[in-house]
Amino acid sequence: MFTGIISDIGTIRSIEHRGDLRAVVATAYDTSGVDLGASISCSGVCLTVIDKGPGWFTVDISGETVSRTAQGQWSEGRKLNLERAMKLGDELGGHIVTGHVDGVAEVVRVEPSGDSKTIVFRVARDLAPYIAAKGSVTVDGVSLTVNTVSDGAEGTEFTVNLIPHTQAVTTLGAIEVGQAVNIEIDVLARYLSRMRSLLEK
Repeated sequence: MFTGIISDIGTIRSIEHRGDLRAVVATAYDTSGVDLGASISCSGVCLTVIDKGPGWFTVDISGETVSRTAQGQWSEGRKLNLERAMKLGDELGGHIVTGHVDGVAEVVRVEPSGDSKTIVFRVARDLAPYIAAKGSVTVDGVSLTVNTVSDGAEGTEFTVNLIPHTQAVTTLGAIEVGQAVNIEIDVLARYLSRMRSLLEK
């Protein structure tokens, strides 16, 4: 489990094409305190550390994960939002995040708003029921509050606000129109949807 509060920006140092992809990620984490088998959220994807050394760790990325995440996500030189798994007693500064990507959104507009930025994303209709104004959403591993939601013929658009701090400590500060990002809906919305479907049967 994670909180969506990013604690490092890593860089994919190398990619090896095997049965799955194997990525070596450069990080500022003290990897002596990272156990083999530990979970690290990499731009919203929960991955398992299989090897490590000073300033780097290695993860395997399955074909299923590649198919469900943003195009170009797993390439050499790509920046990743990193978060280590939360521990009992940690401050929950964002919201509960599982590290399981529900879909991919496209950046439609990036607009200045004072020192902040307003970002407009478009998602497919199947995710629309789970995104609500003033609710939580995870974008590339970052916990954000949804400002507005609007449904249209081409899909559902929602907006978020990026304050200067979020721009500085995550990859979202360099986000561009047309970019694909990983989306995880609020886990509470997922369970409420499941409960409703059972009650309607």
